[in-house]
Amino acid sequence: MAVNKCVKNLLFFFNLLFWVCGCVILGVGIYLKVTKGGNKITDQYLPSFDLMIAIGVIIMVIGFLGCCGAYKESRCMLLVFFIFLLLIFVLLLAAGIVAAVGGNTVKDWLKKKLEEFTPISSQNPEVIADMEKLQRELMCCGLMKGPSDWTKIPDSCKCNATAPANVCNSGIYKDPCYDKIISYMKDNMAVALGIAFAVAAILLFGMVFSMMLYCQIGRKSAVDTA
Repeated sequence: MAVNKCVKNLLFFFNLLFWVCGCVILGVGIYLKVTKGGNKITDQYLPSFDLMIAIGVIIMVIGFLGCCGAYKESRCMLLVFFIFLLLIFVLLLAAGIVAAVGGNTVKDWLKKKLEEFTPISSQNPEVIADMEKLQRELMCCGLMKGPSDWTKIPDSCKCNATAPANVCNSGIYKDPCYDKIISYMKDNMAVALGIAFAVAAILLFGMVFSMMLYCQIGRKSAVDTA
């Protein structure tokens, strides 16, 4: 009894693509870690580059297992591959559901973490420099209350020539960075959820193909030994 070549090839190319995606994520993570300096403020609400590198390595390992399992027709590798995909599938769904229904909880957690950096003027120079960088990028001033978070308003709070009029008040950015961060997260939440569920659907196909091949190899072994 021969194993279905179509299923075998589909699973192999699926995992090859999966492995390539892992390589890309790993490469981008390493590049960003080397070229972009860490920011103590944004690290509170954005995943670190180390997490991106870890995800890339995990995807590469899973893709390699799937490719080898399909090519060698190894039931053991296919089973391990299926279990890994199932775990990632469950974690993605759980994260998507929590993000969709637990927005207020995330917002409260973020507020609590960022409040640790106030008052800003009493923080160490590294945190102050990161805060000023954040203010320039997001066109905001202060962290939680606005310009009043500073004992002396820094130049990074002053509106630049390209700043829209609605974000300025007497030449100073009027919105606190906390509001900008929350707005940024809300704007990107739908995109992140869409990507998460799309990846979950792809993982589902991978699990189906791997289990089909796993069962076919088992039936082939049973016929060969009969």
